[in-house]
Amino acid sequence: MSDYRVLIIDDDRLLRSSLVDLIEAKGWVAKDLSRATEAARWITQFMPDVILSDVCMPEMSGLELLDSLTNPPPVVLISAHGDIPMAVQAMNNGAYSFVEKPYEPGRLLTILAHAAEQHRMRASNARLRARLGQLAGLDRVLIGQTPPMQSLRGTIQLIADKDAAVLIRGATGTGKDLVARALHDISPRCSAPFIAVNAAQFSAEQLPMIARSAAGGTLFLDEICACPQDVQASLLRLIESGELLSPDRGTPEQINLRVLSATNEDTAEAVEQGRLRQDLLFRLDGFQLQLPPLAERLEDVPLLATHFLDQFAQGYGLKSPEVQDDDLRALLAHDWPGNVRELRNVAERRVIMAGQGCQGFAEVMPGGIFGQSTKPGLREAVASFERQLIARALQTHAGRMDDVALALGIGRRTLNDKIVKLGLDKDALL
Repeated sequence: MSDYRVLIIDDDRLLRSSLVDLIEAKGWVAKDLSRATEAARWITQFMPDVILSDVCMPEMSGLELLDSLTNPPPVVLISAHGDIPMAVQAMNNGAYSFVEKPYEPGRLLTILAHAAEQHRMRASNARLRARLGQLAGLDRVLIGQTPPMQSLRGTIQLIADKDAAVLIRGATGTGKDLVARALHDISPRCSAPFIAVNAAQFSAEQLPMIARSAAGGTLFLDEICACPQDVQASLLRLIESGELLSPDRGTPEQINLRVLSATNEDTAEAVEQGRLRQDLLFRLDGFQLQLPPLAERLEDVPLLATHFLDQFAQGYGLKSPEVQDDDLRALLAHDWPGNVRELRNVAERRVIMAGQGCQGFAEVMPGGIFGQSTKPGLREAVASFERQLIARALQTHAGRMDDVALALGIGRRTLNDKIVKLGLDKDALL
């Protein structure tokens, strides 16, 4: 059951009382006022999801209330004196809806629920974009607030100024190239070239030219397990001594650079199969970075999706779609075999297809109107996401339940219910 917060403003005491009873019977939280002049103060203190206000009141009318508020939650006006011109004026002034007395309880509750849901989604999107706006440096390149991503950024900062080789491991689409670029960009070599090549696609003869182009900077070798054997021998010498034997020179050539490599394969298996030299692996593996698959950090999906939506919307000169509840359900139900790259592609389709009537991510995900089917497990995925989010908030706010509820944008009662339902041990987390 939802715990929407409704601020009721009406000078009729009996009507206020009946509205409070109706709303609280629904499981929502109600606060009633007799004067609209008190509204601004209570909006700040009570933080309502929707305001239900009479139109004709002493001191300040409902229409005047609308004019006086800046960025308020949705306002639903109710009046026994309503007519079409008044309704039109109310909507023009920014009212969410207009209801005439006597009201039909079910219809009124439906209007309030839709208004409150819209308000919460806007607040959620605002928080996501505010968080994106606060990101800087590595946070903006390697987006994510889950422990694996925080640990990854910390390790990158630790080893960026070293010259040791780094082996970046991770499944396809996890962002190995972004990590390599980040290591270069925050290193002392950042003003020198960053050269990225596919290790399977060049020869030993081409290596001197490639290495020279990266001199003073960083050479990034992707798919290192697919590197040809003759190239591996030259790479080993380059990493060990900084030397390369060039066919057009009689003496070894000294080249100062840092070597980063990446693979989505099991390197031990590649060595066992004779595709990767073990002595080269030892030199490449000075430091090792393991990138987590997106399925293991679902909590980061909303932030990443919002980032990609904004990025593509700006690039195409379009409006960035809002992330709705149904979008989150679709995003969290998917296991993301293509990882962040797949999410990026889905976000691009969402932006482009918005002009074709696309209403949400479900339509551009596998199985939607423009794709193939999402896999089952929605309930488990959502529960996992909520468990991680609440656990993190409890730790961040040292178990202060009011602060946790406020940070998550939910009521205290809902928070308590979710902690029990999700089996979270508050004491163990703190």
